[in-house]
Amino acid sequence: MSLSTLPIAVAAAPAESSYLEIRQHNAITTARYEMSACEMDIVFSLLSVLRKEDKPGTIYRIRVKELEQLTGRVWNYQRLLEATSNLRSREYHIEDNKHVLQVGLLASALYIKGEGIIELEISERMRRYLIDLKNNFTSYRLQSVFSLSSKYAKRIYQIASQWKDIGETKTFTLDEFKIMLSLKDPKGVEAEQYEKVSALQKYVLDVAKNQINKHTDLRINYELLKKGRSYHSIRFFVNAQAPHQLPIPFEDGADEEKQRRALLNLDELGIRDSKLINQILDDTKKLDALFSFCYKYKTGKLKADKNPGGLYLKMVGLR
Repeated sequence: MSLSTLPIAVAAAPAESSYLEIRQHNAITTARYEMSACEMDIVFSLLSVLRKEDKPGTIYRIRVKELEQLTGRVWNYQRLLEATSNLRSREYHIEDNKHVLQVGLLASALYIKGEGIIELEISERMRRYLIDLKNNFTSYRLQSVFSLSSKYAKRIYQIASQWKDIGETKTFTLDEFKIMLSLKDPKGVEAEQYEKVSALQKYVLDVAKNQINKHTDLRINYELLKKGRSYHSIRFFVNAQAPHQLPIPFEDGADEEKQRRALLNLDELGIRDSKLINQILDDTKKLDALFSFCYKYKTGKLKADKNPGGLYLKMVGLR
């Protein structure tokens, strides 16, 4: 079968819903794997277009511009190439009482040059975990995971959403938890990351908690438990909340969604003058600069503590 004759699924939303939920098998939620934020955004886009009636060999098409508009983040060509290359080689480790499965997510990734399109093919042994939705699955909103910039926040959001109907997670030993987040090698070959609990709290747990509570439909907290004098385990408390960000209106087109996200970002920056807003919305370069600025500001890559809105306006020549 040639590439041109493979069935293709294009990212599109179900018309009956104003937001889209990803459903992900719990075996994947608790599997051990490591991904960058860019890789996760690609995976979440892929998951959103999967359908259980899809045939083996279906090619899933993702448009880079639409991905950027949904996430508010700009990924350059090289970063995307690295991300899909890593997704092809990166391994999921899924274990039950009878089996240990080592499997990669993607069988192939094809870039269509000059069109900003990526075509993705799923590894067939992974398909059943992604598409079998009849039991034992986790659901979580697509706009929530796109709103999280920390890869650990994305990962902990997945885990927390598995327990949202119960109110708290099971208790994980710190070793189990760090292995799930690929902070610790179960074989002990690679060096352990954030070995001190204070570092784990500062760079992983508190960052994830703050981002999840601010940007998603969940509110979480965590408790570290001691065994003797040392911290030994962790559990999360999970409650539903009204999400702070606007839902992604999939029944609207990409242009309408881009305008909505731009208005939200401008409001957060304190830019409310209608003349300035119209100048920004009508200029593609200023609009793209807005998304890039907000991403860098929210992730700490750009410092503008006193007046971020003023700094943005100065950068785009409006002040």
